[in-house]
Amino acid sequence: MDTHSQEENDDGDVDLHRRRPKVGAEPGTLALPEDSPRPVIRLTSYSEGSFVERKIGQPGEISRWLDSDECVWIDVQGLGDEQVLFELAEVFGLHPLALEDIVHVPQRPKTQSYENHQLLFTRMLSGGKNGKVGVEQVSFLIAKNYVVTFQERCGDVFDPVRLRLKTNNKQLRSAKVDYLAYTLLDAIVDAYFPVIDNLGDCIADLEDEVFSGHGSATLHDLAEIRSTLLSVRRSVWPLRDAINQLIRDEVDCFGPDVRIFLRDVYDHCVNASDMVESYRELGASLMNSYLSVVSNRMNEVMKVLTVMSTIFIPLTFLSGLYGMNFVWMPERDWKWSYPILLGVMAMITISLLVYFKRRGWFKRG
Repeated sequence: MDTHSQEENDDGDVDLHRRRPKVGAEPGTLALPEDSPRPVIRLTSYSEGSFVERKIGQPGEISRWLDSDECVWIDVQGLGDEQVLFELAEVFGLHPLALEDIVHVPQRPKTQSYENHQLLFTRMLSGGKNGKVGVEQVSFLIAKNYVVTFQERCGDVFDPVRLRLKTNNKQLRSAKVDYLAYTLLDAIVDAYFPVIDNLGDCIADLEDEVFSGHGSATLHDLAEIRSTLLSVRRSVWPLRDAINQLIRDEVDCFGPDVRIFLRDVYDHCVNASDMVESYRELGASLMNSYLSVVSNRMNEVMKVLTVMSTIFIPLTFLSGLYGMNFVWMPERDWKWSYPILLGVMAMITISLLVYFKRRGWFKRG
């Protein structure tokens, strides 16, 4: 899952200019990006004693699965076909504004209630090893007996959930569809921690480079990691509020037994938020430390140049004085004038070096 092929703004979020309809367009108008792949639809229907997984060619094929008593998960990967999206909206009874929010990514993580279903917007993170984080929106449509996930492109963090369904995990296969929605949401939140840990490792490496004095850390590297952490924060913090809203409002699509599990997801979001904030503060302090180190190095250079200038100023004065071409200069006829002048210069140099040493100028900061 690589989202860096898309245009990104300075905050690390995907550029919205190609995903917004024209000014004054009718509500519900879709603006699809050119690089978005065509939707690939996979349907999973399961119960305690059965399991079916298949690829759907036409959205109309889904209707007959929605009337069964089994739990159904429809995974839509790709948002690049307007006709398919409109057909999916008709099958699920999606409000035009809901479909608009699903297509025009990225949305701020949030949840919205409709007559027959609940809509939840999340962001899925990946990467972080090189200070780069991929951000992809995943939208949840949760109804009585089915869950629909809309993803920007193929590839996700749901493979462990698929494996649990295939291997007849008793807790998941015997539960209702709200537990499936919780499981998918929990997989997204759990995937935050490896990404945040990778960013923490990047900050630790930058910290070593800054204070070792031999690294290649630059102000650009530090600014980039702070921008990435800001993008991660924008993904984690609003999701925490959305999950809290699902718990607090006691929406119909989640039963009381599942809301207990949602509290655990909320706790994970809080932990992830705290980690992001800690790394953001560390990044800010590291940038200040970097500037201080650069300033100290400059002070060391200036100190060396000052010492050298101070030593050579009197020497230059003496050499300039006796380098003047006056006819009458008594010292020029003295036998020991040249050695005496060199001795005076040496005494001045030694005296200044001793003075600077006593003042502590030769000690590294």
